[in-house]
Amino acid sequence: MNYTIRDYGYTEFFEKQVDKLDINELIPARIIEVQKEQYKIYKEFDIKNAKLKGSKFYNNLTDVVFPSIGDFVLVKSNPDGDDIIYEVLKRKSKFSRIDMHYGKEQLVATNFDFVFIVASLNKDFNIKKIERYVSIAWQSGGTPVIVLTKADICDNYIDYIIKAESTFIGVDVIAVSSVTGFGFDMLSKYIKPSKTIVLLGSSGVGKSSLVNAIAKENIMKTNTIREDDSKGKHTTTHRQLIMLGNKTMIIDTPGMRELGMWSDSEEGIDSTFSEIEDLMLKCRFKDCAHNREPGCAVKEAIKNGELSIERWNNYLKLKKEAKIALLKEQRKIKALEKMQERKKQSKPRNKAIEEDE
Repeated sequence: MNYTIRDYGYTEFFEKQVDKLDINELIPARIIEVQKEQYKIYKEFDIKNAKLKGSKFYNNLTDVVFPSIGDFVLVKSNPDGDDIIYEVLKRKSKFSRIDMHYGKEQLVATNFDFVFIVASLNKDFNIKKIERYVSIAWQSGGTPVIVLTKADICDNYIDYIIKAESTFIGVDVIAVSSVTGFGFDMLSKYIKPSKTIVLLGSSGVGKSSLVNAIAKENIMKTNTIREDDSKGKHTTTHRQLIMLGNKTMIIDTPGMRELGMWSDSEEGIDSTFSEIEDLMLKCRFKDCAHNREPGCAVKEAIKNGELSIERWNNYLKLKKEAKIALLKEQRKIKALEKMQERKKQSKPRNKAIEEDE
């Protein structure tokens, strides 16, 4: 291994955090693979398996931060087995969604520079789906880039580019072909040493083929898709960070059928739908509900075709999801706080019982 921890993106942002800590024998490392509670890390010139420090991470406290793919952590080396993860450093960016089953935040990736939102130029192309990805990408702290794959099998790819560019002002839209190499010169400004790219997109959009084309070697397994509905199988089964030969890192994630908005997505939604936010400022009344109020700029824009009803409805849907996620998060925090308070109150009572005995 000829890579340093700095090659893996360890910058002054993380170094300053370590300088403030009393770390003793701990050294910095980066999480490069996650499978349930099993971690693989990269530390200076070495790859190791690692596990969590039990007393640190399993203490039922609400503020415990568990590591995710891309995180920089502090570990204690163990020459006879798995290294031990003690600390997760503050993140410069993160991408998360709501766990639909448990109603809690599910981290997808952290500490990336660019978010490649991958959609294929076939039946998978869906503006509403891309709006959802872009909203979360803006919130994440990374720079979103829309990558339209399979340009070699699409005669009118320019029409798709125009539609996406007109919808997502300020976001680069690049059509590529992983087969012919078309469009990869446009991607080159994002493929830089020590920079991290996270790939987001549904199954079958060509993420693995895209990684192989960027790397210029077959490092990812690829699957064909069903031609009748353009659907594909999950090629990636777990999250992993891949170091390419040019020292660019890519975080590949399993294809997502559901991408629920998390509670901190509000600002990202506002950025994605900035023209709607601007319209709201023009309403006659500050508390306009955009329903039947007179002087509503939003309703007027829909009426004259300036704003499509589909985009307005999707905006409302994403806003509602973010609010529901916030309420779920708040309820969970209150429940944990009550549980901890009951534990604190039970300790003196138990101690008194022991003394009486």
